[in-house]
Amino acid sequence: MDRLQMLETICRHWEGPISLALHMSDAEAQQFLRYAQESEVLMQRKNIGYHVVYRDGQYYPVNYLRNVALKQVNTPYVFLSDVDFLPMHGLYEYLKKALPLMDMENSKKALIVPAFETQRYRIDFPKSKAELLTQLDMGDLFTFRFHVWPKGHAQTNYAKWRISTQPYKVEWNHDFEPYIVVGKDIPKFDQRFVGFGWNKVSHIMELDVLEYEYYVLPNAFMIHMPHAPSFDIAKFRSSSNYRRCLKLLKAEFKRDLSLKHGLKALKYLSND
Repeated sequence: MDRLQMLETICRHWEGPISLALHMSDAEAQQFLRYAQESEVLMQRKNIGYHVVYRDGQYYPVNYLRNVALKQVNTPYVFLSDVDFLPMHGLYEYLKKALPLMDMENSKKALIVPAFETQRYRIDFPKSKAELLTQLDMGDLFTFRFHVWPKGHAQTNYAKWRISTQPYKVEWNHDFEPYIVVGKDIPKFDQRFVGFGWNKVSHIMELDVLEYEYYVLPNAFMIHMPHAPSFDIAKFRSSSNYRRCLKLLKAEFKRDLSLKHGLKALKYLSND
């Protein structure tokens, strides 16, 4: 609920359909319904699909929610994002033009939308790549998670993105977790990952074993907006038991991947 105010702003940035999964208690669900009925922006949008998952445990079932959102998608492609990101203005139209040029129908490709972040609650949202680069140079924006988890997006190669005018291919690497545009008929997110840690990394890894190719879009971007730390990231940072359990889940996932896909997945075991 604490990030729900982002929804109206997302609707102002993204003109296309939205599939939204919400994790709420009964009381929060009623509050959301009132909010949606009173919001002029949301009332005007007829292409948002909502699905409420009721809260019944202490952990946040992030990948279950992602699978719920994927299930109700009725377009051939999907942009996998989180509610705390704002896409650039016009990204929907940009992607509609980019997808045919990338021959997505006849190949396994995942298109990367480079992610940035701001530490300010109010920003002059860049209207173009040029404006974003200016704000990046001024220190108003940063590459996403540059200070806490740089390897999660390092393969995006932000230095190359700055000067690129054409999509460019990048290779998968361990811990890579970009935000992607991909055909909707992709493997589900692994639901054993709840809360913080490895929920997107595991999905990107499975796409890699299925031989998807990753291409960075040169004129696309999204910006993460600041919010209070979630309960799960606080647990990850403070609890050695939480981190130990996550490490065991990672090893289990890699073993299962090798059993499912054979020799192609052995390279992931070498990083245990």
